[in-house]
Amino acid sequence: MPLLSADPAAFPAEPPENLDDPTGIAEHDWAAFSELEEMTDHWSRPGWSDGARAYYWMLTFPDSPELTDLAVTCQEELTALGLNPVPVDGLHITLARIGTRDAVTPRQLEALARAAARELPGAFTLRIVPLAGSRGAVRLSVGPWAPLVHLHAALLHAGRSEDLLPRNPTALFRPHLSIAYNNRRRPAAPVTAAVAHLRSLAAVSVEVADVQLVELRRDGATYRWDVLESLPLAALDLAGPAVE
Repeated sequence: MPLLSADPAAFPAEPPENLDDPTGIAEHDWAAFSELEEMTDHWSRPGWSDGARAYYWMLTFPDSPELTDLAVTCQEELTALGLNPVPVDGLHITLARIGTRDAVTPRQLEALARAAARELPGAFTLRIVPLAGSRGAVRLSVGPWAPLVHLHAALLHAGRSEDLLPRNPTALFRPHLSIAYNNRRRPAAPVTAAVAHLRSLAAVSVEVADVQLVELRRDGATYRWDVLESLPLAALDLAGPAVE
């Protein structure tokens, strides 16, 4: 598996020590978030103005009522902060950016989907663990990271085979699931304090059985997408992977 690398532009800058330990991952995420002094405007992103579109690999969760309930509970408790909540049908984990519509042709997308289908690893279960955040969002930690890192690496390998070079390597991947975006510069302390009260909520689990190739667009202060391909992962092994 590719090793994750430290990078000051990533969040957290340092990856967790154990990619197979959801509890340790959650603690690592919280430690980084709780040390923030200031939060930034998530929407102040060069090249990603309202209406911008690009192709991405994502995981979406249209049939996960427990995840939806958890996200809504957190969003309602954080209403006073004035964040932009992620719509319940917009919950996702971003895996990798493919490119913009003017840079990637339909033929390339079709070839990419075929190449990715040959590379995909097996299905897996994710534990959605306590709330934390980043510089520009409040987000749920997810774990384990190991299968997500495998999946990310496979998708990037497929992209390289079609001359679609990734913006960021797998080494800088930091999986997470945002529930609300911060929309202005502000001191981080009020946000981290509010999030701290929600960290005792019970975790939920979701099965990841496919990956989506989407056309993502910014629609005001939210993200929307159209699914172009949904590729199945190998069957989930309910007995769990063998220990090596």
